[in-house]
Amino acid sequence: MHYLGVDVGSVSTNIVVIDDDLNLIDKLYLRTKGRPIKVIQEGFKILNEKYSNSIIRGVGTTGSGRVLASFLVGADVVKNEITAHAMAAVSMNKQVRTVIEIGGQDSKIIIIKNGIATDFAMNTVCAAGTGSFLDRQAERLEIPIEEFGNYALKSSAPVRIAGRCAVFAESDMIHKQQLGYDPSDIICGLCHAMVRNYLNNVAKGKEILPNIFFQGGVAANVGIKKAFEKELGYEVMVPKYYDVMGAVGAAILAKKAVSKENIRTKFKGFVLADGFIKTKSFECDMCSNKCEVATLYDEEKVIGCFGDKCGRWNTEEVKINIMPRKHADISIRA
Repeated sequence: MHYLGVDVGSVSTNIVVIDDDLNLIDKLYLRTKGRPIKVIQEGFKILNEKYSNSIIRGVGTTGSGRVLASFLVGADVVKNEITAHAMAAVSMNKQVRTVIEIGGQDSKIIIIKNGIATDFAMNTVCAAGTGSFLDRQAERLEIPIEEFGNYALKSSAPVRIAGRCAVFAESDMIHKQQLGYDPSDIICGLCHAMVRNYLNNVAKGKEILPNIFFQGGVAANVGIKKAFEKELGYEVMVPKYYDVMGAVGAAILAKKAVSKENIRTKFKGFVLADGFIKTKSFECDMCSNKCEVATLYDEEKVIGCFGDKCGRWNTEEVKINIMPRKHADISIRA
């Protein structure tokens, strides 16, 4: 039997398949590009070719698009990224105490004690410490992002880059380029600036203790890893499946949930790949919040509602009995 984990983020959508022993059987790392529904369908089309005859015992979703994904695929568990990343880390190393996670648009720190996440923090408004910022600078320097970290390791005298703000960091990099500094020294300086920004912003006030896991797409950058080790004075470990750890955690949580309750999965099958899924929205007028509620359709059938603050539209009864009347009474915009 297999279990699916789906992590829908702003930059990437990751889907993994694990077995009963929590071994990762398959993984997909897909660019979201603002089209989460289409990307999930593309992923399921790939998986359908491999696992159409397999038994999927449970499904978990996580990430910023976890609610949308849960209605699409029929999730048994819907968990936030903190819980999913912590679960994946602990499943691989029972002694992990700190998880550093840096993705395309956000970054997190998770403090773990006795296998349980006890504290966490996320970045606020600055993008200087995220993968998208690194991508942009790699493009500016005309260096493949895959080689960015290796350039940093070649540096003999890294320059100081102002890293507290993405705008200032970019301006400082341009200034250093105009002064003729070696690209390796600039890139190494940028890696250290990102790490300082993370430690002074996201990890401020947190006690960072080993064992330390570095997860998320940015963990592929060896320059960032080395910068963390220099600043912290500890070894920083990058797990084998660093780029899909959120999805791995979601799959493990799904396995635990269906096994504990001995429930039948809600998984809708890989036929989702061929469905015609669309989203419409309306403004709820049942209270002063005036929530904009998104409604997910498979053909003409309502399969989910989300976006409201009170959860009024998230029940099966509402979907079956109220949605048609509500939509008949108000204008719906695509």
